[in-house]
Amino acid sequence: MKLPTKQWPVSSIFLILFGSGLLAVGAYFLVLRPPLLPEDLRYVGASQAQLEAVAPQLTLWLTQVFRVLGGYISATGILTIALAATSYRSRQYGAVAAAALTGLLSIGLMTGINFDINSDFKWALLGLAILWVCSLLTFFAESFGVANARQYLGR
Repeated sequence: MKLPTKQWPVSSIFLILFGSGLLAVGAYFLVLRPPLLPEDLRYVGASQAQLEAVAPQLTLWLTQVFRVLGGYISATGILTIALAATSYRSRQYGAVAAAALTGLLSIGLMTGINFDINSDFKWALLGLAILWVCSLLTFFAESFGVANARQYLGR
């Protein structure tokens, strides 16, 4: 097992920022997100009153669904930060595979769907996705010796 270096690789910093962003999104879903956003109502083509008339428990159920989703998003953020600070930082290739697949299935899928439905949050999610992609790109740049990734990025 390789021990982490004292210096933090740029790729790990990007991955920590991405994980922190996931934590923020998870907290939003856990604490702040209402059951139905204006964009949800626009997408389904009905008012909240119309939905509640045919499904009176819908908003209560959605509140619970979003709490569970928020917990999973937060957990993904915590694990991403832990990965970035340990095996990703020490250049283990299993860690980059995990980061790539986790990002693809989490922020990649979420961002793609939010663009597909023209969500109000699509650009914020794209920002998180860019952090994830930057982490992967800099991981490979650092690993294959592209003249010290900090210098490569103009720092």
